[in-house]
Parts: sequence; C-alpha cells; structure tokens
Amino acid sequence: MTLNWEQVVVDAKDPVALGRWWAGALGWVTVDDDPDEYEIRAAPDRLPSLLFIRVDDDRVVKNRLHLDFRPDTGQAAEVERLLALGARRADVGQGEQTWTVLADPEGNEFCVLSARH
Repeated sequence: MTLNWEQVVVDAKDPVALGRWWAGALGWVTVDDDPDEYEIRAAPDRLPSLLFIRVDDDRVVKNRLHLDFRPDTGQAAEVERLLALGARRADVGQGEQTWTVLADPEGNEFCVLSARH
C-alpha cells in the first residue's frame, strides 16, 4: 500500500489573497479560485497542490509544519524577490544558519535554503 501526496492545506483569513501571493512566489497556476477554497499547482494536472481554506481564527503560535524551498537562482536574490512580493523576515529562534526564514503575508513561516553542496 502507498500514499500519494495530494495537497498541503493552509488555513487563511483571505484564501484568495494568500493563494495568489503563493502562486506568484512559486510561479504556479490557479486551478480553483473559490473564495473559500483557493487551490494552486505547479501545472494544472500536476500534484501536489496548495489549498488555501478560509478560517476565522487568528494564527497564534509558530507553525507546526513549514515548507522549505531551494531556489534555482541564488539564495540572496530569491529572498529579496520574496521580500519585494510581501514576505517578511521571521525569527523562530533559528540563530545563524545557512537558510533564511521568511513569513508569508499571513505570517506562515517558510525557509529559503542555500545551494545544495
């Protein structure tokens, strides 16, 4: 028996705005623009997806799960691009590391990794 990874579900106050932000950040496409369940994928027929669902409560603690990304371009350039899109630097107690912790517009942390050696 195997499992196929279908999607990551992200709680959001504004699923459309957050989904559009991530689509721009990742270069992905929208496959469902429902205002309560906004879904993006790398390509329309490619999984996994990110599904942003509407929640009314505020995020109050550090994420229990976060995504790591390794850019094709340099790490510094990618961090600057994401900051220009609206990400912000985040401190989760990581100290000095080879990765950079950022947060999306709703405060969900993610990491931008350095080149693989």
